[in-house]
Amino acid sequence: MRAVSMYAEERQQAIAQLVTRRGRLSVNELADQYDVTTETVRRDLSTLERMGLVRRVHGGVVPAGTLIAIEAALADRDSANTAEKDRIAAAAIALLPPPGSTVVLDAGSTTSRIAAYLPRDHPLTIVTHAVPVAARLAMLPQIELHLLPGRVRSNTQAAVGPETVLALDGLRADLAFIGTNGISVEHGLSTPDRDEAAAKRAMVGCARQVVVLADADKIMVETPIRFATLAEVDVLVTDSRIAEADKDALSRAGIEVVVA
Repeated sequence: MRAVSMYAEERQQAIAQLVTRRGRLSVNELADQYDVTTETVRRDLSTLERMGLVRRVHGGVVPAGTLIAIEAALADRDSANTAEKDRIAAAAIALLPPPGSTVVLDAGSTTSRIAAYLPRDHPLTIVTHAVPVAARLAMLPQIELHLLPGRVRSNTQAAVGPETVLALDGLRADLAFIGTNGISVEHGLSTPDRDEAAAKRAMVGCARQVVVLADADKIMVETPIRFATLAEVDVLVTDSRIAEADKDALSRAGIEVVVA
């Protein structure tokens, strides 16, 4: 049964109580429970998180006291919001630097889709630490591929650690396509794992231009380890589910927001 119409404050209080009782809930579950749009739920969750009552995570919310250093496996993330991620990757291709440039490509379920959209007449040098991304790029004749060294994490299938950071330290790339577990005005770009954060931080630091690819479920989400501030980001490519208020807030922070 769907809830009767509520004032925003009543609905937010009810959401906080429901999350406390049931643990993790998805945005879609809450939208159905309270007969509102997913955009309204995301605004409610942002309000509740600022009040310290809940903690937003990818695709939903957990009680504020829950430790959220938990990452979904890459295969699980890859199967979520697939249409939106495909549109984001396709839109990101318009931001490619000129032929012959060097591009850093981060691990992630959205960034990995870039490979499918790369034009065959646009030669590039691509540097990545993501094993699945490298596998997709290895057969493309227009790509000079460089795979970064390091320990490969099972969750993300990406190389991390001191070797990875050191290899990026002397690199100067024209552009970096970066994935993130969360992006917010207050906390910047974040991820749950320290080694993953260190690799992402090095990628951001080596690039002249930084383009973040993130579906709307990651907007205004904060995870424990910040790897970049908003000042270090040039462009965010996201999908049309982004709340207008969130888009405006990110734009005011100096980021160009591209909606795919």
